[in-house]
Amino acid sequence: MIAAYSATSQARVNAALETLFNAPSPELVRLYEAMRYSVMNGGKRVRPLLAYAACEALGGKAEQANGAACAVELIHAYSLVHDDLPAMDDDDLRRGQPTTHKKFDEACAILAGDGLQSLAFSALLDPRLSSSDAEIRLKMVSALALAAGPAGMVGGQAIDLGSVGLKLDQKALETMHRHKTGALIEVSVKLGALASGRAEKDELKSLQAYAQAIGLAFQVQDDILDVESDTETLGKRQGADIARDKPTYPALLGLDAAKAYALELRDQALHALRPFDAAAEPLRDLARYIVDRRN
Repeated sequence: MIAAYSATSQARVNAALETLFNAPSPELVRLYEAMRYSVMNGGKRVRPLLAYAACEALGGKAEQANGAACAVELIHAYSLVHDDLPAMDDDDLRRGQPTTHKKFDEACAILAGDGLQSLAFSALLDPRLSSSDAEIRLKMVSALALAAGPAGMVGGQAIDLGSVGLKLDQKALETMHRHKTGALIEVSVKLGALASGRAEKDELKSLQAYAQAIGLAFQVQDDILDVESDTETLGKRQGADIARDKPTYPALLGLDAAKAYALELRDQALHALRPFDAAAEPLRDLARYIVDRRN
């Protein structure tokens, strides 16, 4: 079931994203080419899927979350472009293709990432992508800014870079990943819920608990795959975290315990969705997919 839902949602968000990469002048064609390359060169679109599924869980139509879906994917793509730079993780492969700074050049990649970040907020306000009223759009912009900035994803990356070679305990490791990975996953669910126009306080609280659990589960599974998978399957360099001496869940807990923890987090996510009816089934399927995926 998740395969069909994913295919439909991926096609929907990809069509919406394609409308955003038309260079306004000839001088900007190369920059827009780099931006488009960074976004449209594959990817599972997990964050847009979560936005669509959250919107539908509250009785909204998926199309209402187009702006939210585009925004979270653009922020995700910009973060990958910058993470891959020589000054950070220095990776040359992403989604099975050359990273943006390898395909273009380092300066162009930095600017492409900058452009994608600002384009994300434009997407939330684009009337072609969202029919939400002004008050809801303002809430969405505020939520995304908090999740993507120093109190969220950027802060998590700073903690990550400062943790190389250190032996973090589980609490410190989870703090890092709730920022670096979890914050954007959480806001994907929140933006989708807000886009429905039907989000109530109790529903948002349940969805937040769901999103916090899958956000952490996503990172735990990433760490497991860095040990068990291979470069071709992952589309990026396998064993990179081990090579950089980064703290990971398998290193801290052991591989079997890390797998058990991922399943525990999945179950926490499913438990948080108990108040929701069958409309939330895609969210449940996504929780299962996150810990079952192989790349």
